[in-house]
Amino acid sequence: MFTMNSTPNAATALPFIGRVLMATIFLFSALGKIVAPDANLAYIASMGLPAPVLGLVAAVMLELVGSVLLGLGYRTRLVAALLAAYAVATALIFHHALADQNQLFHFLKNLAMAGGLLQVVAFGAGAFSLDNRRAPVATAAV
Repeated sequence: MFTMNSTPNAATALPFIGRVLMATIFLFSALGKIVAPDANLAYIASMGLPAPVLGLVAAVMLELVGSVLLGLGYRTRLVAALLAAYAVATALIFHHALADQNQLFHFLKNLAMAGGLLQVVAFGAGAFSLDNRRAPVATAAV
């Protein structure tokens, strides 16, 4: 049976693996928006949101920068909080037609992502992160 105490190396790596897995969906989402901007602009406009171009640019920037920073573990709690808020906002704005099973799935997926990101907010980036890098230890001259 796996316990955190029995496998310290695996336990140390788990936050890193989790961050990378969560970051992946935001990275692929940003790349999809870059590859098909017209389809994404039409979808944003169909929801009645003002300034679809600005919304698309903001979404791409948040997803690209956020995914890289989350994966690297830099300013992780802040980045995870922003991505969690974004995931909930996009669930409410774009996936609110809960009678449609596909939309319900996407709504719940976004909420689950926000939940995982809130775990990162609560517990930090973990050992393998830029946030947790250690300053070099000074040695005394003898």
